[in-house]
Amino acid sequence: MSVKKLILLIINSLVILVVIALSLIFYFEFSKVLDERILYHLTSIKTLKKIQIENLVQKEWKTFNETEEVFVDNSKINLPNNKYLKAGIYDLTHLHPTKETSIGLIKIKDNKRLLKVVPYNKLEEILLERTGMGESGESYIVGSDYRLRSQSRFFPEKVPYLIEAKTIGVLDGITDKNGEGIFFDYRKIDVYSAYSSLKIDNLHWVLLSEIDVDEVTIPLKEMRLKLLFFTLIILTLSVIISLFLTRIITNPIKKIQKSLLVMAKGNYNEKLVLEKSPTEIAAMFKALENLRIAIVGAVDFSVDIGKMNLSSTYKPKSNHDLLGRSLIKMRDKLEKFRIAENKINITNKRLLVKHLEDERRRLARELHDGIGPLLTTIKLYVQNRVEANEHKESLKDMIDSTINEIRQMTNVLMPTSIDKFGIGATLINYVENIQKSSEASIRFEDLTKKESSLITKEQEINLFRIVQELINNSIKHSKATKIRISLTEFDNVLSLYYFDNGIGFNIKEVKLGSGLKNIKERVEIFDGTLEIESTENTIFEIEMPIKL
Repeated sequence: MSVKKLILLIINSLVILVVIALSLIFYFEFSKVLDERILYHLTSIKTLKKIQIENLVQKEWKTFNETEEVFVDNSKINLPNNKYLKAGIYDLTHLHPTKETSIGLIKIKDNKRLLKVVPYNKLEEILLERTGMGESGESYIVGSDYRLRSQSRFFPEKVPYLIEAKTIGVLDGITDKNGEGIFFDYRKIDVYSAYSSLKIDNLHWVLLSEIDVDEVTIPLKEMRLKLLFFTLIILTLSVIISLFLTRIITNPIKKIQKSLLVMAKGNYNEKLVLEKSPTEIAAMFKALENLRIAIVGAVDFSVDIGKMNLSSTYKPKSNHDLLGRSLIKMRDKLEKFRIAENKINITNKRLLVKHLEDERRRLARELHDGIGPLLTTIKLYVQNRVEANEHKESLKDMIDSTINEIRQMTNVLMPTSIDKFGIGATLINYVENIQKSSEASIRFEDLTKKESSLITKEQEINLFRIVQELINNSIKHSKATKIRISLTEFDNVLSLYYFDNGIGFNIKEVKLGSGLKNIKERVEIFDGTLEIESTENTIFEIEMPIKL
């Protein structure tokens, strides 16, 4: 089940339960109060009528007993000879020819029974007083034979005595119980009833005040309809509000689900966009966005590592960031591997350069010590043994030229002045020799420490080769007419500045030829730095540490 359906089900179920519970509680409480109020009201009416009837009968009895006036009995009731022999109040309805309700007052005078029947209209006036009885209310009297003694307002044509009322109230009243309740009346209709025994001398009746349940419960039924109406309104509002709430909750969840699916496919670049949402959901979005940013950071860092950009940095988000810590360990190991690899490469390059320079030194020595003396010997031989002057001078010039060539070659291969006078003097001599055969203006400024110089022989040889390469490039390729070189020795750093006014080259597009490549490698093997600027002019700035 989806979250939306679950929330709708829970919210609406709770609302339905609460509304129904409150409605039932309110309905039954109202019904209970209504019952109590109606029964209390009927009890009051019944009590009032009972007092009025008792007062009426007692007053009639007192008047009958105390007066000497002779009453004329018009009731047409024939008293049996063997009954009603004592004075008192009797129910003589059953003796009346038409069964009219008759309260008989009997007294004995001069051994004769005198009878007076209380006028029924007086009793009827009391019972027909219906103030507070509503449309269906009535008070009536039932005799001990369960027959009515007062006229039913529902059966006005019917003789009361012919109507039987054997209801709960009548049965209780006959047994002298007073009470109230809701039960069927003599019509078999539900009524609110308050009943009481009406016992006056020999008269044993039950007085009941009743009102129909249907009439009383009209407000209750109206209220029930209103409650049902309000319940439907509340449920409708509940559904609308719950739909609105679920939209507030589920829409961000759907966005989060979509973002997670996108990230699961390896795309971490889609930024989460959050509209107005509750605080908790905004915090959840922020946490997910932080997770995405952290993953993007880790991915970027891993990409840099993959490209061997080991200077890239990454800070783990916490001690539990296993991915970040693993990547950092990987980077550190690669960095150590690269450093070791660079050391090996530099060492190999140093050995290669050293071997190359040794070989040049050996060749220079061979030329200087082998071919040089031999040519000198040939020159002496020509001077002493060749007699033809025209050939002699020619041979001497050829031998001198060859000796100069060999000296220049020896100088190029390995200037002997490096070992004797250092790099400064060697470069001065080299520049002077180049200047002789080049139209370019070349100046070299020697700022080394001469006698106290700490530049190693290996560095001197490499500086000489670098200057050789730069001058060669300036003259051959850059068509430079002005070259300026300075070599400065500081306490710990050696700086070579080289300038020419040639055509220059595009640093970004130029491919490292063997010349520039050799320069770069010679700088690297001494842990130096090389900066090249080439626009209209070309400038090389080389620095390398002087290791003490």
